[in-house]
Amino acid sequence: MSEQPIVITMGDPSGVGAEVTVKAMASLSPEERARYAVIGDADTMARAVKACDLDLALREQGAGDAAALQVIDVPTEGLPGEFGVLSDACGEACFRYIKKAVDLTSAGAASCIVTAPINKAALNAAGHHYDGHTGMLAHLTGCKSSWMLLASPTLNVLHVSTHVSLKDAIDRATPERVLETIRTGQNHLRRMGLERPRIAVAGINPHCGEGGLFGREDDRQISPGVEMAKAEGIDVTGPISADTVYHRANTGAFDLVIAQYHDQGHIPIKLIAFDTAVNVSLGLPIDRCSVDHGTAFDIAGTGKANHVNMLAALDYAGKLATAKRAAAA
Repeated sequence: MSEQPIVITMGDPSGVGAEVTVKAMASLSPEERARYAVIGDADTMARAVKACDLDLALREQGAGDAAALQVIDVPTEGLPGEFGVLSDACGEACFRYIKKAVDLTSAGAASCIVTAPINKAALNAAGHHYDGHTGMLAHLTGCKSSWMLLASPTLNVLHVSTHVSLKDAIDRATPERVLETIRTGQNHLRRMGLERPRIAVAGINPHCGEGGLFGREDDRQISPGVEMAKAEGIDVTGPISADTVYHRANTGAFDLVIAQYHDQGHIPIKLIAFDTAVNVSLGLPIDRCSVDHGTAFDIAGTGKANHVNMLAALDYAGKLATAKRAAAA
């Protein structure tokens, strides 16, 4: 199987996506840079190069110096706009970049997608009503279920649910969803080289309900899912009180924690690995990972954005591409 490029979607043109992308690309050798193509707005990319004061040449798709960064220009009316300003034109652009990336990856013309940050308000203002990248990608690829993994060198967290209210998150933590989340986590980690991942499942209530004193959801919803996973031979433990499980995983006791809702999983990993955690979509027929930060409108266009997280996302994308080639061999 020949190596296909990893495509990077530029993210919201008003945010820092273009800047972190060009900074990351400028730090690579020409040979390394040739593995990537950016899907976005060519003018915004050029402005980002200037804002970051970089010596980085850009080229059109399939043309120019091979050492230059390839940009697949996707025109959108109203661009380029102002950095740091929310607009529906930018929301429309975000959708078009991601749709193009999905089309290329689904057709086998790209190996993996790396996404720079989008603004959900802009996306919805443009008429694309998704809760973020993961939901959009699930819809575009025809998937009914998808999951968000936050991966870092010492802590990996997979979420039962993400962008819903806390009340809805509790309702969504059914035994079946917990089981599917555990299975999904195991399958991914095995694909990434861990033969028998050690998985911990966080409880949903304080102290996992303390025998019913603080709620019965852990007994009625979480534990049955864990027991079904154990019956399948999965190395899984839980539910474990969420106030200790992340420390235990971060110090080596577990390879993955199943979080029951957004903040339960995001807070610990962003505290531990703010610059190095990568957002990975699981359950899709294509591979996608992302930086784990937002559009940072307040510093967009200044050249100040830190590109370390983009480098981490590119590194993880390379591992996904390698795993994909190995599976196809």
